[in-house]
Amino acid sequence: MDLVSIRVITGDINRLVGFYEKVTGVPADWGNADFAEVRTAHGTLAIGSTRTVPLFAAGSARPADNHTAIIEFRVDDVDALYEDLRSVVDDVVNGPMTMPWGNRALLIRDPDGNLINFFTPVTAEAIARSRR
Repeated sequence: MDLVSIRVITGDINRLVGFYEKVTGVPADWGNADFAEVRTAHGTLAIGSTRTVPLFAAGSARPADNHTAIIEFRVDDVDALYEDLRSVVDDVVNGPMTMPWGNRALLIRDPDGNLINFFTPVTAEAIARSRR
C-alpha cells in the first residue's frame, strides 16, 4: 500500500488552488475545472470542488469543516518562508517555533480554515528521522 495524496474539498476551488500555489511555489496540475493537484516530490495535495462530492457519495464531505487533520510540508528554511508568506497569509496560528520533537514549525490556516504546518527539522534526531 502507498499513500499517494490527501484530498481537500472546497466551495471555491480557484481561490484554494491559487492559495496553495502561492504558499508552496508549486503550480497546480488541473485535471478539469473541479479538480487540481499540487504535486511535490513526496506527496500530492488534491483539491476538489464540492461538485465532485456526489461522485463518491452525496454529503460525504463538507468544505471548510476540518477540525482534525493538519496538512504538512517540509521546507528548507521555515523562518525564511514565514517572512515570504506574511503578505500572503491572513491567518497565522503560530509563528515559527521549535517543537519538542526537533522541528521548527510554522502553523497557518488556508482560506477554508484547514491547518497547514510548514516545518524544518533542526535537531540531529529530527534531521535523521526526515531522511528515512
